[in-house]
Amino acid sequence: MTQGYFIGLISGTSRDGVDAALVLFEDEEPRLLHALTLPYGEPIASELEDLLASGREPREAAGGMLDEFLGRHFAKAARKVSEEAGIEMRDISAIGSHGQTVWHAPDADPPRSIQLGSPQVLLRSTRATVVSHFRQADLEAGGQGAPLAPLLHRRLFFRSDEERAVLNLGGIANITFISADGRTRGHDSGPANCLLDLWIRQERGLDFDENGEWAASGRPVPDLLRDLLSDPYFARAAPKSTGLEYFNRAWLEPFLRNHPALPADVQCTLSELTARTVAQAVSESAGSVARLLVCGGGAHNTDLLGRIAALLPDTRVEPTSQHGMHPDWVEAVLFAWLARERLAERRQDTRLITGAREPVLLGEVHHPNHT
Repeated sequence: MTQGYFIGLISGTSRDGVDAALVLFEDEEPRLLHALTLPYGEPIASELEDLLASGREPREAAGGMLDEFLGRHFAKAARKVSEEAGIEMRDISAIGSHGQTVWHAPDADPPRSIQLGSPQVLLRSTRATVVSHFRQADLEAGGQGAPLAPLLHRRLFFRSDEERAVLNLGGIANITFISADGRTRGHDSGPANCLLDLWIRQERGLDFDENGEWAASGRPVPDLLRDLLSDPYFARAAPKSTGLEYFNRAWLEPFLRNHPALPADVQCTLSELTARTVAQAVSESAGSVARLLVCGGGAHNTDLLGRIAALLPDTRVEPTSQHGMHPDWVEAVLFAWLARERLAERRQDTRLITGAREPVLLGEVHHPNHT
């Protein structure tokens, strides 16, 4: 079961749809065969927006209905990526489904991280083995439950001849530091696209700022940027993780009331916020990084990448596509890989990433009943 075809599914903090990756494992290295995004339509998109806009932990009833809707959507994405690749679902060894995060509170008592997208619905619809709830065991071991991407980053991008970092620019930015000796650390540095998307959607009715062109048309607002950077999250030591329950409209609005500015200048300032907090994380956590490999939707934001590169003049900033993996699909491949690791019963050492006390088995396995 550790060789063959695996599907990885995730909907990240950008909430634009489900990313699906069909991955072939013939040895230890994943080979991406096909990938796609299945966008959310109505009513899922509106229900998700309403749920996350509240800034409160979802009520069980609301989460239950949405859990089933999302499970069907994840199943549709799994079937579609398999069909388009010409692979029968019965030939899929397992589906690794991260789900859609709607609440992440690793420092609460008890710690909580909620991902919707029912694995039972996915199981019934695909008749394939499903691995889900990847964060729970890490939380139970005292870890943050996130980020998990550094585990795959180490496998894909480690080189013994240079110090590297891998930056995932989704809704939230997470960064992985891979030493030349293989030691790997990582954490969430703060917002990436979530505030940029929120602001352009509110002000211009667009889903995202293509290439960062609107941000590039503005100027940073110094006082606004200073106050944004003063948020305690940015000064916290790793391990740390965050999400939309923290960096959201309710977080941003008080800053904007105190510092009224032209909409394009706000967008520019938010882009600068992401760049500054990424550069700060690199400087404080790793010292000298020869190369910063970028993945996630933000890898296409040329304005944002230019800002990061300007703040890290001694570091080469380049997309993961130059190192064998398309930036759009790294996280989906991660959950195909984690599903394979779980079926092989290999414990993952997240101690330097999430702060877990010990290596743990990540994911719950759901087997179909073929009788």
